[in-house]
Amino acid sequence: MDISHFVNITSRAWAVPILSSLHEGVAGRQAPLLTATGASRSAFAQSIEHLIKMGLLERNPGHGHPLRPEFRLTKAGQAAASLANRIHIASKNEDQNLLRRSWSIPILTSLQRPRYFNEIKRDLSTITDRALSQSLKAMETRHWVRRSVNDAARPPRSLYETINFGSKISQITCTEINIPAK
Repeated sequence: MDISHFVNITSRAWAVPILSSLHEGVAGRQAPLLTATGASRSAFAQSIEHLIKMGLLERNPGHGHPLRPEFRLTKAGQAAASLANRIHIASKNEDQNLLRRSWSIPILTSLQRPRYFNEIKRDLSTITDRALSQSLKAMETRHWVRRSVNDAARPPRSLYETINFGSKISQITCTEINIPAK
């Protein structure tokens, strides 16, 4: 999977939990998915529509019978759901809020090795400096990312690397997400 495609998937807060729930076998109907994810109805609907537009979910043409799902994973959606499920299984409840933020998982994916701020920004071309800075600070506070300063560089530069839970997520995504070499 391409990093820009992955960024697009994670741009909706509930996309990863929905994909993970479907992978775990939760029925593809609104009520069971709402219960499994804990999303609000409006956020859930936006995430479902987003996943449909991306081609990861489709509406079931045979829906109408109470036991038939409304939504089902497409072939491309099955691979994304498998990755989402591995991320979900590795995380704890207290990690979910930060993981649902738009840039957390893509940044951790970019940090498969220690990187400077601008290297991360190059990988995630649509991220703003402010969003990257705030996300890195939030993950540093949670001890998912460690920041060190390279004093030998002029001007001094901050180097970021994953630690603890951040390393775990980075390792999970590293085999699935292609980051172009620069």
